[in-house]
Amino acid sequence: MADRIVIKKNFKYRLYPNAAQIVAIDGQLAEACRLYNAAVQERRDAYRVSHKSINYCDQANQLKEIRAAGDLTLANFSCCQDVLRRVDKAFNAFFGRVQNGQKPGYPRFRPVSRYDSVTFPSYGAGCKMLDNAKLRLQGVGAIKIKAHRPIEGKIKTVTVKREAGRWYAVLSVECEPKNLPASAEKVGLDVGLTAFATLSDGTEIENPRYYKEAHAKLRRAQRTVARRKRGSNNQKKAVRDLQRAHAHVRNQRADFAHKVARMLVALFGLIVIEQLNIKVLAAGMLAKSVNDAGWSSFIAKLAYKAEEAGRVLLKVKPRGTSQRCICGAPNPKTLSQRWRYCANCGLSVPRDHASALEILRLGLSLLGGTWPVAANVPERSRLALAGGVVTKARIQFTYNSSFAFNSARPNARQPCAVINSSASRSSTAVGRR
Repeated sequence: MADRIVIKKNFKYRLYPNAAQIVAIDGQLAEACRLYNAAVQERRDAYRVSHKSINYCDQANQLKEIRAAGDLTLANFSCCQDVLRRVDKAFNAFFGRVQNGQKPGYPRFRPVSRYDSVTFPSYGAGCKMLDNAKLRLQGVGAIKIKAHRPIEGKIKTVTVKREAGRWYAVLSVECEPKNLPASAEKVGLDVGLTAFATLSDGTEIENPRYYKEAHAKLRRAQRTVARRKRGSNNQKKAVRDLQRAHAHVRNQRADFAHKVARMLVALFGLIVIEQLNIKVLAAGMLAKSVNDAGWSSFIAKLAYKAEEAGRVLLKVKPRGTSQRCICGAPNPKTLSQRWRYCANCGLSVPRDHASALEILRLGLSLLGGTWPVAANVPERSRLALAGGVVTKARIQFTYNSSFAFNSARPNARQPCAVINSSASRSSTAVGRR
């Protein structure tokens, strides 16, 4: 019998607590923060005094006595256990970094203003969704919730989160995967900065650059925070405005990544990408642009969407994808050279398009496959050289403000651009394949 596949998802909903409920939730967060700091201090002092390491079980066994003495007023017992699990996770990560020779980063004490979430690890024990569009929390009451989409699957945990002065409920659920109809389409994906991604069929997805567009607004908000008196109510308001400005950019980037990933999963049965070390790229001279593109978040979303839909997502080594033609001939070039022409097979396409083709070729080789046409060159990228003129099929790909994608695939009668191979810029002439 095949193992049952379970997909874990998070559903995030906006909460609208009243004034009394906000005070109650803030009190619960403050108690959770106090417990967290006390657990960190106990572990630190135990090692300093007696060189003894304390684990989660040692601290969890004390909870009953502490609550009975009235020293901890966090309403739900399971929430207290989750706080101690967070401490245990932080110390395990610290010891792991020490063993791997990385920068250790000892777990720190958390201020109340930066302890922004509390988790109910067992649904039904202290938290429950009501039929009247409300979420009941132990110690708080029934809070109005905006359920803008139905919940799929079985709810396992509930996390109440404070974010930029707003409140959210994050419901972790387990559900069955929804496989899409089988697709024989294959695509290679090359992420970049000029275009967010270039597909092996020539499609270019525009880079929205949300952080760059919001840079002036963020700069003004940061300057306002710096000019306010520390600890004043005006500074708190300015910090909240700055948090909301950053949250807006983050939400825009996440929305874009979700929609692009969903589009790719819906169109293609095999998706091949590069296994990039994004952490190193994000620390280089293009750090701001790389972080603004959000490749890591996009790849993570693409991976889980492909898994749920029953698609195949392959990662190949990026070495040589921009310096080698798909026919196998070496084609070295500098970063400033944005066009590739191969004298061996006649392939002449933009640099990113050629890299996407090579990525797809590497992915097919991992599966034991190859190109469906001769000479290892896909039919859509095969070029005709005549009189020094190169003809190439182009694919129109646009999206509007609501992100309604329109990908018009070329056919035998569709016109394509004619590019003069001896010139540095495109010609205005139009030819046909």
